[in-house]
Amino acid sequence: MRHVTIRPCTDADLPAMVSVINAAATAYSGVIPADRYHEPYMPLDELRGEIDAGVRFWGLFEGFEAALAGVMGDQDVDDVTLIRHAYVRPESQREGVGGRLLAHLEGSTQRPLLVGTWADAWWAVAFYERHGFTLVTPAEKDRLLHRYWSIPERQVETSVVLRRMK
Repeated sequence: MRHVTIRPCTDADLPAMVSVINAAATAYSGVIPADRYHEPYMPLDELRGEIDAGVRFWGLFEGFEAALAGVMGDQDVDDVTLIRHAYVRPESQREGVGGRLLAHLEGSTQRPLLVGTWADAWWAVAFYERHGFTLVTPAEKDRLLHRYWSIPERQVETSVVLRRMK
């Protein structure tokens, strides 16, 4: 078993975070609507904007060299915690990285958890369902996305929301 550490990401981790996010996000190319996909998927200034908006990023670091294998953010908004920007480096996928990060974030809150993802990203929907989240109805999805997220209407149209009650 490799040495694994989960800790808050710092400014020093930003280059590795951008690398992980953009490498993992290539899975969206040709899957999500073309008008929603761009490269890089999340430029550094956008990542900084998410942090400034209150997203706390956690990283799973592997090995004694502390290589960043995955990142996941959480954000408290009103009475819920949103799971935001969950990405695992492609070569570390299907090794439990996402599950460990999600369990860490789940253990740090007593609030209901919500996650929004692209409707056509079936692998992401399946991941959250395996971890006890359930899809909400389309009407509830629209209500939740408008209440808790600040995203373009086109993204609302092409997304789903999953919920996990505590």
